[in-house]
Amino acid sequence: MIGFDQEWAVRPLLFIGRPALVRALREQRPFSMSSSSLSADRRFAKETGIEREIAKLAGPVIEELGFRLVRVKVSGRDGGTVQVMAERPEGQMTIDDCVAISRKLSELLEVHDPMPGGYRLEVSTPGIDRPLVRPSDFASWVGHEAKIELKELVDGRKRFRGVIEGADGDEALLRIELPGETEPQTIGIPFALISEAKLVTDQDVLRADLAGKKTH
Repeated sequence: MIGFDQEWAVRPLLFIGRPALVRALREQRPFSMSSSSLSADRRFAKETGIEREIAKLAGPVIEELGFRLVRVKVSGRDGGTVQVMAERPEGQMTIDDCVAISRKLSELLEVHDPMPGGYRLEVSTPGIDRPLVRPSDFASWVGHEAKIELKELVDGRKRFRGVIEGADGDEALLRIELPGETEPQTIGIPFALISEAKLVTDQDVLRADLAGKKTH
């Protein structure tokens, strides 16, 4: 399960559409007296347990190398696998980049030993169904389709699927189909409520878009 440890300011929820849903989202939203907003490049997705410990160790090291952490996943595959997903903020990561990250992380994990027993370290980059873990991800992938799962039921639902319209402050903007509405409606989903978010789009379109981003 992905958790969250950011405080949130009270602000109006951006919403065009069914009033019951916006009321439910507002009621479920964590409130705080803090007025700070989430940085566009700070991950709102936070691992738990062993994955969280590894992420805390790996994040700063990956940043020192000029990359940024996307997520950490631990599985029982191949007798135990630690998957660290990373990306270059601008441009394309190479195999040599992954090797460099792997070497640094191997040394770090050997010293701190956050995982009992043996395991295999795997460094990868986001694929076509990439996770969306930062507000800036929603700004970068405007126009693409995404799936968002909430931490708990809101107005009887946890899952939303629609077209990304960007990010605004503490919220991801998603254009979705709503029962009883003739046109898609835009909702603002607080990052604090998101358990998981990822792209789900036409593979050919996404590959073309990725190719375009890597040339800049």
